[in-house]
Amino acid sequence: MSEIVKGQVQIKDLPPHLQKKLRQQKIVPSLKSKKLNRSVAGNALLFFIMGICAVFMVLPLVMIVNNALKPLDELFQYPPKIFVRNPHLENFSDLFVLMNTSWVPFSRYLMNTVIITGLGMVGHVVIASLAAYPLAKHNFPGKPLLFSMVVLSMMFSWTVTQIPQYAIISWLGINNTYWALILPAFCFGMGLYLMKQFMEQLPDSLMESARIQGANEWQIFWKIVMPNVKPAWLTLAIFQFQQMWGNTGSLFLHDEQLKPMQYALQQITAGGAARAGAAAAVTFIIAAVPITFFLICQSSILETMTTSGMKD
Repeated sequence: MSEIVKGQVQIKDLPPHLQKKLRQQKIVPSLKSKKLNRSVAGNALLFFIMGICAVFMVLPLVMIVNNALKPLDELFQYPPKIFVRNPHLENFSDLFVLMNTSWVPFSRYLMNTVIITGLGMVGHVVIASLAAYPLAKHNFPGKPLLFSMVVLSMMFSWTVTQIPQYAIISWLGINNTYWALILPAFCFGMGLYLMKQFMEQLPDSLMESARIQGANEWQIFWKIVMPNVKPAWLTLAIFQFQQMWGNTGSLFLHDEQLKPMQYALQQITAGGAARAGAAAAVTFIIAAVPITFFLICQSSILETMTTSGMKD
């Protein structure tokens, strides 16, 4: 009964005879007695405001798509138009020609980006989760100090840590390699903070019951904790994917064959007005991939979190 009062079980999901019995005992209020907090006019105003905000948020995406389909005369038209008048795909064909004229094949740039982004994203999610689990569910000396260091690390701008990061990578001897971009991606404090705060919502009774049944810490982590925090690590994966996808690697990578696709695309956009159409196609490609990745994962991120109503 206490689980129903706390909201862990929805009354409408119970059998009708049990619903009637609970209401007769006044354990839960009747559904008919529930009143709306807002009026119809309040709901209409709320949806109107949300609609305006949605228009402003989607406008940059609309501009990116339309600019990628505009001919050069429409790109330089003043005042600029949001929607394309004569759509065509010449911008993408020009981009394809420019990439094929490079002495490094475009497939090489793409492969570099996939390796760096994939390993950086997966490694960060795994390491951040492994580090967050003891901070969230174990007590040990120095735990508050370690967590304070993680929080303080998020206050420093990336430009402040560039010189120490470059010195460490050079000392490790991994400069001008994939690991120069992958290894720093494992150490972002934001991921550890997010996973730690989310894991704290899991009831300790889950872990205790697993230990009673003979499960070790690795089994508890992989079979109980990680499935229950799936929305958190999928959200973290999206953030890390977006950051790694936009990394040019210009600070650590010197060989042209090791550089990611973003570096090659930036060189195209720096070609001036003659390459404005190809630059618009580049902007579309850069934005389309992270958005597509988000759309694939959004069902898991926006689903009802399994720990939202769980209490000890």
